[in-house]
Amino acid sequence: MELHQLRCFVMVAEELHFGRAAQRLFMTQPPLSRQIQLLERSLGVQLLDRSNRQVRLTVAGRQFLRDAQHLLAYTEQASDSARRLASGEAGQLVIGFTAVSGYNMVPELLRAAGQSLPDIGFELHEMVSSDQTEALAANMIDIGFVRHAEPRPGWSYQLASREPLVVVMPDGHPLAERQTLAVTDLAHQPFVMYSPKEGRYFYDCIVGLFASAGVLPRYLYYLKQTHSILGLVRAGLGIGIVPASARELYIGHLQFRPLADAQLSADMYMVYRDDNDNPALPRFINMARGHFSEQQTAAPL
Repeated sequence: MELHQLRCFVMVAEELHFGRAAQRLFMTQPPLSRQIQLLERSLGVQLLDRSNRQVRLTVAGRQFLRDAQHLLAYTEQASDSARRLASGEAGQLVIGFTAVSGYNMVPELLRAAGQSLPDIGFELHEMVSSDQTEALAANMIDIGFVRHAEPRPGWSYQLASREPLVVVMPDGHPLAERQTLAVTDLAHQPFVMYSPKEGRYFYDCIVGLFASAGVLPRYLYYLKQTHSILGLVRAGLGIGIVPASARELYIGHLQFRPLADAQLSADMYMVYRDDNDNPALPRFINMARGHFSEQQTAAPL
């Protein structure tokens, strides 16, 4: 049984006339009759009753018509899906992202993708930047959103967002009485710090800030995730410096203040491999670049 034979049978069954069916198929009547005969022979069942110069469906033919129509529709759907996958209109992308980017940036980007690329699905993995780099090198993710963007040959980078770092403290803290702070105000304060391993990007930024200002806080705890730092700060165990987007967590009893004398910001980069052959990737990258441009936060690295 061949698809061409199914198409011939469906056309004859719909027209109940070999001549009209042949015209719709752009073929002559004898080859059409031959295809129906081959189909019936392969099935071992008579599908059409051709007596008295009329064409009627047999009982088996009526049931087979419904099945044949479903098969042809499924075949067309499968063909269309294959074409869309090959062109990148549909498909699946695996995305890695840091916890902080999951507060606002990644959800907004996925919402934009849902509008412009509705047939592309996403598998999401929250990972620290170093783990994303390893996953990207192993082809385990298609795209990463990382803090540290050390250039590698054959990898492309795009600045996705830039946000200031702010001081966070619990309600009632003496420093909360001020609207802005200086770096020297943090001297000798108990400090909840990012881990020098898992939170290396923020650790280096904050340590560099204090070193340049000659300030020495009292580091009490080292944590890898922003939400964990906020939890300890809220408990009154110290103050911290976090990305401004940490406000999106809406954790109560916390105060955020900018540093007036420090231009300290956190960058987020979109990174992907140039040799990635996923057809959906170029479409997503183009969409993401347009989204970043609209947000007025993007610039090429």
